Amino acid sequence: MSIKKSILSLALFISPILANAHDVSGVDRLLLENGNLLTYIWVGAKHMLTGYDHLLFLVGVIFFLIEFKQIVKFITAFTLGHSITLITATYLEVSVNEYLIDAIIGLSVFYKGFENLGLFQKYLKISPPHLLNMVFIFGLIHGLGLSARLQSFTADQEGIFLKILSFNLGVELGQVLALVPIVYLINLWRKRNSFGAFFKAANTYLLIAGIALATYQIWQFLGHS
Repeated sequence: MSIKKSILSLALFISPILANAHDVSGVDRLLLENGNLLTYIWVGAKHMLTGYDHLLFLVGVIFFLIEFKQIVKFITAFTLGHSITLITATYLEVSVNEYLIDAIIGLSVFYKGFENLGLFQKYLKISPPHLLNMVFIFGLIHGLGLSARLQSFTADQEGIFLKILSFNLGVELGQVLALVPIVYLINLWRKRNSFGAFFKAANTYLLIAGIALATYQIWQFLGHS
């Protein structure tokens, strides 16, 4: 079976899993209710490691990045964006609909695959927006999704600012742990003749996964309206 067919088959199989990636675990709730700041770091890291929509977007971002300083620059822009909204929205108790935010996050995954495959130029006849700006903007949106999840974890406001910072630190640690092997594997594959086929297949998967995630979250929103 070709690389493209294999990844497309995998996409259809795990899309329902991706759609449920942000379900709040009862175990996590219990941990946070009875734990300390280290528990918030742990749950934040776990949430990012299982936050497939966040990771898929970042995978789409790093496909074109070869130099280490480029990767650091773009990941920093994303981190800054989601840290701003995660911290401020949670601390100020800004309420957003988690289904709609997660739907937009799903569309950000679709957007990155669409851009990587050159479909802005092919179908829209325009150049895509400046990538660094878009990564920062999508980081802000991803941070709102993280904030909505954190606010659903706990209603205890005692020491809330330190809890938010601890959760955000955990998110950053989880992001690093997830991205290091991903960056290594992509750069390793970049040296192979099959990288072109892998690139097209992987970004086609981003299109499918993004639509699946967005559709599922909109369906959830309509079901809870």
